[in-house]
Amino acid sequence: MISVPPPPNHSEADAGVAAGVSDRGLRHLRNEDAMALASQQTPDGLVVVAVVCDGVSSSPRPDEAAQAAAEAALPVLLAAVRDGGDAGDASRAAVQAGREAVAELQEPANERSATTFLSAVAAPAEVTLCWLGDSRAYWLAQPASGSVQLTRDDSVAGGMVEAGLASEEAAMASPHAHVLTRWLGAEAADLGGDPARAPHVEQYSPPGTGVLLACSDGLWNYLPDAADLAGLALPRALNDPLGAAVDMVQFAVDAGGADNITVVLIPYPAPEPP
Repeated sequence: MISVPPPPNHSEADAGVAAGVSDRGLRHLRNEDAMALASQQTPDGLVVVAVVCDGVSSSPRPDEAAQAAAEAALPVLLAAVRDGGDAGDASRAAVQAGREAVAELQEPANERSATTFLSAVAAPAEVTLCWLGDSRAYWLAQPASGSVQLTRDDSVAGGMVEAGLASEEAAMASPHAHVLTRWLGAEAADLGGDPARAPHVEQYSPPGTGVLLACSDGLWNYLPDAADLAGLALPRALNDPLGAAVDMVQFAVDAGGADNITVVLIPYPAPEPP
């Protein structure tokens, strides 16, 4: 078993072209979210890579699991960007690296740490998203009506909505709404590639100028609609992603701060270096 330093109760990451903020909120004793953010210049332009993980509170050491997964995944994605590798394949490899890092946290007999996982590779022509769980990615646009949620929740509520059994509002009212149906953990089925635990990998081609938002449910619980999030973030996020991320986290704190909150904002397309 190894130990990983847990995420700080409040942290900010500023990559210049993108930024993120993670905060404990008001009701949790510790921050069980983690994020990782970096950029890489390529012959085709600047690529931004981000990872957001939300440790599953009902599992052991969720804060360390989130941090371990994020730290393990980021270099895998960056290496693929530098080498011109396929972003989808790299995303799956990043998930595997995260699982192995979480596995190293475990006591062999009884500990089963878990976390959600969301990664984004924002290349000049296309965004590649990979996720397990209910951390979300959104495209935020102006006008706000052009905004859209890009991921689907791996949760009881998400399954009800996708199956057409309930509206999102009705599904989220269920006491089991946030129970996850997929996650990043170190169970044998995970490490063996069980299709039921396989990560989603999808591409999105932004239609123009806008902002990619990656966040934990500590934000979207209070404002799930893409257009509403765009109204909160824009236009500031286009030119000041760190300031906008601070504002969005503060909004969630002011709304109740019931969960840990992580917000990463990636203006798109990324500005070219001078």
